[in-house]
Amino acid sequence: MICIAIANQKGGVGKTTTAINVGTALAATGQRVLLIDLDPQGNASTGLGINRADRAHSSYELLVTELTLDEAAMATKVPGLDIVPATQDLSGAEIELIEFEARTHRLDLALGRQRGDRWDVVLIDCPPSLGLLTINAMVAAHALLVPLQCEFFALEGLSQLLNTVERIRSRFNPGLSILGVALTMYDRRNRLTDQVSDDVRAVLGRVVFDTVIPRNVRLSEAPSHGLPALIYDHRCAGSEAYIALAREVIERLPKLKKAA
Repeated sequence: MICIAIANQKGGVGKTTTAINVGTALAATGQRVLLIDLDPQGNASTGLGINRADRAHSSYELLVTELTLDEAAMATKVPGLDIVPATQDLSGAEIELIEFEARTHRLDLALGRQRGDRWDVVLIDCPPSLGLLTINAMVAAHALLVPLQCEFFALEGLSQLLNTVERIRSRFNPGLSILGVALTMYDRRNRLTDQVSDDVRAVLGRVVFDTVIPRNVRLSEAPSHGLPALIYDHRCAGSEAYIALAREVIERLPKLKKAA
């Protein structure tokens, strides 16, 4: 399995929207995808139509018990896309994880317990922080996909995130790479948007995906219907952008598999 963490410690940058729609697009190409909702808010689970009452097992149990991925995963409305949902119990997981000796490797151990080849790609939707949950995701992942909102403060957050990635590499996971940075909430009418985009590309070069995700009402509406935007309205500008982004992700997967 290729494991990709979708992370940015800044909230509201489109992590969950990216996780849901890239996961849907990958599944549509025949990839068998598992989405692990590691955010206590559980928005990825809700956005894929998983009611809270139906979440028999969760990513919380994956971290603090010996529950396997097979036991925790459940099917979604999207063929080929399964999810390990999140519950409110996850909000206290960081405190409980302190008691474990390998507290930074709990998710990695859970992925290591998986036998067989049920999934090709695992996506981890991280919370908006750089706490133990996100660190667990980075330790378990082969690569990082970073959604970056096109605004000034996002640049400061990116610098902090990259520093954290370097620390994770040096201490826990030397193989962690950055799959790419996806520019989100792009508004061509805003000059600052273009400036931020240019600055990020100047610093990171080809690490930044060519595709930009525009501000789009349909992307915001879709989760309230429990559907990915790609199913809710596959012709909207947001859906078309995520399809293009998924193509770029697929192009980079072979290199990632070779490195893994």
